[in-house]
Formats: sequence, structure tokens, C-alpha cells
Amino acid sequence: MINKVLKETEEKMKKSVEVVRQEFAKIRTGKATTALLDGIKAEYYGSVLPLNQLANVSVSDVHTLVVQPWDKSALQAIEKAILTSELGLNPINDGNILRIPIPPLTEERRKDLVKLCKKFAEDGRVAIRNVRRDAIEHLRKLEKEEHFSEDDRKRAENEIQKITDKHIKLIDELLEHKEKEIMEV
Repeated sequence: MINKVLKETEEKMKKSVEVVRQEFAKIRTGKATTALLDGIKAEYYGSVLPLNQLANVSVSDVHTLVVQPWDKSALQAIEKAILTSELGLNPINDGNILRIPIPPLTEERRKDLVKLCKKFAEDGRVAIRNVRRDAIEHLRKLEKEEHFSEDDRKRAENEIQKITDKHIKLIDELLEHKEKEIMEV
């Protein structure tokens, strides 16, 4: 029973780390990456679809993304979706594809992005601590119901703390890496 709680705890914490990783991928660093456009959806024949279902998104060079729609009639809708997103990107439409230049970041914008990254990292740490709290509460309930020893519960709590520390360290490493990436000129 204790092993099941430990396993569930680890899985939930891994998901929290993954959410932080995905949020970081969406943050623009001045370098072209297809992950920048992951959150964009465009209207196509009455339905709103993610960009990757309407077009091929690729990196042509360090500062340019290329969006090539599978259906040319979707080009205008994709362009509009990119323009209205909060990314601050201006696609260049040549009739067949969209070229999206990624402008270099200003020092002020870099600092804002680092603050945003720190917020995402803190949200991830809080989520991990909440998982830890829930797991420990669950263990205490189980101790009363299943009648296993207090020592077993304390060992399990120590194990949960080790798992928590490991995942918080992962988030800190992700944050450190993303900060370096953003501040790199």
C-alpha cells in the first residue's frame, strides 16, 4: 500500500515538472523554435484547430520560422491567428508560406521573461509541495486504517520528502537553464 502511494506521488510530481517544462518551451528567447507556435489555434472551415494540424511548422534559420499550410486557403486564417496572438510576431505572407522573423529581445523584455519563468517555476514548486502534503495526509489515514506501524509511515514520509526534493531540484535546473537561454545575447 505504501509503495502505491509513493508511486502515485512520483507520477504526480513528474507531471508538475512536465507542465513547467512545457510553459518554458512557449517562452520566446530570441531564437526560432517551433514550440513558440504550439498554443496558437486558427479558424478553418468553421472549426478552431491547432496550428500543427493545419500546417507544417519548421525553423529555417536561428531567427526565422516557416509555416507552410497543407491547404493554401488556410494561409490567411493562420496569419491572422499569429498576428492576434500575444507573441508579438509579424508573419510575412508570400502567398504560399508564412515566414516569421523572430526579433531580438531587448534587455527589459529579457528581464520580464525571466520574471515570468520564475513565476512558472514557483507554481511548479507549489504544485509539488501540494502533492507532498496530500501524500503525507493519505499515509496518515492509511496508518490508522491499515494498522501499519508509525515507523513505516515515517520511513514513507522520508521517502516522499526525497522524491519532493528531487523534483524541486529538477524545476530549479530547468529554470536556471531557461534563464541562461533568455539572458544570452
